[in-house]
Amino acid sequence: MKPKSPLETNKTNDHAMQGRWQEMNRKQRREIMRKIQSADLSLEVIHRNAAGIDIGNESHYVAVPQSRDSQPVRRYGCTTGELKAMADWLKQCGIQTVAMQSTGVYWVAVYDILEQVGLEVYLVNARDTKNLPGRKSDVQESQWLMKLHTYGLLRNSFRPVQEIRTMRTYWRQRNDLVQSAGRHIQRIQKTLTQMNIQLANVLSDVSGVTGQAIIKAILEGERDPHKLAAFRDSRVKASEGQIARSLEGNWQPDLLFVLKQEQEGYEFCQKQMAECDQQLKQYLQNSEDRSQGAALPEEQRKARRQKKKGNKPQFDLRAELFRLTGTDLTRIDSIDVMTATTIISEAGYDMSKWETENHFVSWLRLCPDNRISGGKIIGKGRLPTNNRATVALRMAASTLRLSDTYLGAQFRRLRTKLGAPCAIKAMAAKLARLVYRMLRYGMKYLDRGAAFYDAEHRRLQIKHLKWKAANLGLRIVEAPAT
Repeated sequence: MKPKSPLETNKTNDHAMQGRWQEMNRKQRREIMRKIQSADLSLEVIHRNAAGIDIGNESHYVAVPQSRDSQPVRRYGCTTGELKAMADWLKQCGIQTVAMQSTGVYWVAVYDILEQVGLEVYLVNARDTKNLPGRKSDVQESQWLMKLHTYGLLRNSFRPVQEIRTMRTYWRQRNDLVQSAGRHIQRIQKTLTQMNIQLANVLSDVSGVTGQAIIKAILEGERDPHKLAAFRDSRVKASEGQIARSLEGNWQPDLLFVLKQEQEGYEFCQKQMAECDQQLKQYLQNSEDRSQGAALPEEQRKARRQKKKGNKPQFDLRAELFRLTGTDLTRIDSIDVMTATTIISEAGYDMSKWETENHFVSWLRLCPDNRISGGKIIGKGRLPTNNRATVALRMAASTLRLSDTYLGAQFRRLRTKLGAPCAIKAMAAKLARLVYRMLRYGMKYLDRGAAFYDAEHRRLQIKHLKWKAANLGLRIVEAPAT
C-alpha cells in the first residue's frame, strides 16, 4: 500500500481535528483554549509550518513560530512590493500554510500573492477566531491565528479557482448594472407621476419599446398626447386613446430635466451591459471546452411559464455554459440561463470541492439549523446568508408555484403543508441537489410531470394507511375505480 504524503496526512489530521472540535462541549473547548494560551504542546500539531496574518487597511501583521526567526512577528505595508517581500520572508521561514481573516476586500491582494508563490492559504471566518481573551492587539491577533491554525482549529472558506473568479467578476458587474438600470427606471416612473403622466397605468413596462419611444419623444420636445400615443406598439393592450389620455400632463422644466438625466443614466447602463456581454462572451469562448463534442440539447419550455427577455445577455449564453460545464442546467425546471450562470459563477463547475450533496446544501445554508442536545432537537434557528447562488435558487424555487411539472407539484404540496417560506427553502435545497448531481456525476434530468408525482404521492399515502390499519388490526380495501 502506497504511504500517504505529508500533505495528505496533514489534511486527514485537519479533518479529524475539526470533527473532534465540533463534538466537544463548552467545558472541553475552554480547556483546549487554556492549553493553547499557556503554550502547552500536548495538543496534536496539525500544521507544523503555519503562520498567521492579521489583515488591515494600511498594514498587515505576520506571525511565524518563534523558532523560525529572531523577530517572529513583523509588520508589512499594503503595497505590492511589501506584499511580495512578506511572501519571500514566509518562504525563508519554511512556512507552508497561512491563515488570515476575510476582512473586507483587503485580503484579496494578499491571498493572490501568497497563492502565486505556492503557499496554502486558509481564509477563515472572523467569528471562528473572536474568542481571544483580554484586550486584543494586531500582534496578538496574528499570533492567535497562527496558534489556532497550528492545531487545526480553523476551517478554510471556499474560494473558486481563478477561471471561475474571472467569470464571477464579469457576471457580478453585469448584475450591478442591471440593478442600477432598474433604479433609473423607478426614478423615471416617479418623475412622470409627479408631472401627472400616468404612463405606468397603460404600459406594463416603461423600459419597453413603446415606453422608451414615448419618453425619447417627450425629451425631444413633443407634447401632443395623440402624437405621443402614435408610438404605441401593436402588442400593447391599451388603445391609442387610452394612452393619449394618460399623457395629458403638467409639463414642468425642473422635472423634465430630472427625466432627461435619468433616461441618460438608463441608456448608459444599457451600453455598459452590452460591453459586459461582449467581454463575457469572449472569455467563455476562449475557455476550455468540456462538452466532449456532445450536442447541446434542445431547449424545452412547454411546461414552463414563458418569461420576457428582459435583461438577458445578447448572445447564446446557454450554449457557452454547456461548453464550459459539459451539462445543461436549464433542463431543470425553474432554472433558466440567468440562474444557471449565477450558480456556476459563484460555486464553479467542480463539485468535488464538497464531499456530498448535503455538504453543498449546507454551504449554501439551505439545510435545517437544528439545535440538538442528548440526541433530541431542542430548537430550530435561521441561517441567514447573502450567498448569491442561494438567493438565485430561492427565486427559482418560488417560480414553481404555477409550474405543471414534477417539481411544481412537489412545491405546491410542501407549500400547503409547511407554508411558503419553508417550502421555498426546501425546494431550493432540492434544486441544489439536482445541480450537484448534474455537475459532478453528469446525470441527466428528466421531468416526469405533475401527474406522475400526484400518482406516486397517492400510492405512498395508501401504503401508509394500510400499514397503520394493520397495526390496529384492521384492513383497508380499495374501492374500484369509477
